[in-house]
Amino acid sequence: MAIYRKHNHSGYPDALIRESEGLELLRSGLQAAGPFPGIRVPEVFHVDDSVLEMEAVKAGPSSDATLAMLGEGLARLHQLPQPFYGLDANNYIGLSPQINGRFEHWGHFFVTHRLGYQVQLIRNETVRQEFQAILDSSATELEAWLDARCAKPSLLHGDLWSGNALFDGEVPWLIDPAVYFGDREADVAMTEMFGGFGAAFYRAYDSVWPRSADYPLKREVYNLYHYLNHYNLFGGGYLSGCRRGFGILADIR
Repeated sequence: MAIYRKHNHSGYPDALIRESEGLELLRSGLQAAGPFPGIRVPEVFHVDDSVLEMEAVKAGPSSDATLAMLGEGLARLHQLPQPFYGLDANNYIGLSPQINGRFEHWGHFFVTHRLGYQVQLIRNETVRQEFQAILDSSATELEAWLDARCAKPSLLHGDLWSGNALFDGEVPWLIDPAVYFGDREADVAMTEMFGGFGAAFYRAYDSVWPRSADYPLKREVYNLYHYLNHYNLFGGGYLSGCRRGFGILADIR
């Protein structure tokens, strides 16, 4: 078996350890959701502060069959019961810290520890104050709106764009997780942020657990977190996406 070695260039000593914990949480969750042909997660062989050694994936193009496996497997993973919103330990999404904790209410967790935390990281004071004012004025209504539209916590990959799903010709693989327990539609929303996974993925997901009628609006709310994260990491190219998301937030009642 080939081994892939990932070195820690993040600046956070525990980044690879948190990543390995996320991989193992996904592996155990997918095993509990089976048995069915579906998603695989690389096995971790060794991890410390400097290096993560795991099973290598020989990646190639996706197909309708492997996209359908990914959609079905993700929906079945999301169906598993989970005890709370958040996660016991903080972790990372890309090169950004992701603040967790245990929460009973999804809306408060998402508004405070996803949107609010990213707003606090904004270096441009004018932009930070602009977004903080909108968040402060809409927080109560937004939290209640999200609580009313999330039935239960699900284990989320947390950073599910197309670069974090690999295909080996037979099955899909998930890598680079930013796991936590949250609204399952936050995972699905992220898949659409950079081009989507193809119609076969969404058909298969919906055949197991259809997306809600509120999904189109929830997608914009949930992807605001990722726009904020990308704005903080990569700069102004993502500012318009942030402003569009905050404009939607201001109208939620």
